[in-house]
Amino acid sequence: MNVTTPTDREIVLTKEFAAPRQLVFDAHTKPELLKRWFGPHDWRLAVCEIDLRPGGTWYYLMRSTAGAEMTLRGSYVEITPPARLVTTESNVDCDARAEHESLATLELVEHAGGTTLTNTLRFPTKEIRDAVLASGMDRGVGEGFERLAVLLAGAPEASPPPRDLKCALRPGE
Repeated sequence: MNVTTPTDREIVLTKEFAAPRQLVFDAHTKPELLKRWFGPHDWRLAVCEIDLRPGGTWYYLMRSTAGAEMTLRGSYVEITPPARLVTTESNVDCDARAEHESLATLELVEHAGGTTLTNTLRFPTKEIRDAVLASGMDRGVGEGFERLAVLLAGAPEASPPPRDLKCALRPGE
């Protein structure tokens, strides 16, 4: 995974996957796939709620094997399957981000042999961007992308998620 900071309020993550664009898009929008890869190696989605429509919301509760929790939530701004997904995001457990929303723009470009994923994270301030960089997010996202690559390749997951996980679409979806 390549991580750059093109402006003082942005982080851009780029990763190549050996999979079709539609499958990579589905892995970002379908709870049954998200719960198999999202987060670092020692974290799993305990709750994953998705209302996949412009104006709809999403909510993830991540739990580490040590019992720590992290809550991420946001709303869908733009959904253009399978090429683009724009969402807001806040991390209620991070003091710097709890009251602030970031904008995440996921772009998927298919090419011979796979898909290039580019995720541009735009933060309200440089201080919040710097706090996110200092948090080790590159390790967490990188490990999540490693798990995603395994999922996309169709290989069995190294460690299955705990049985008590709940990850489902919201009613009506």
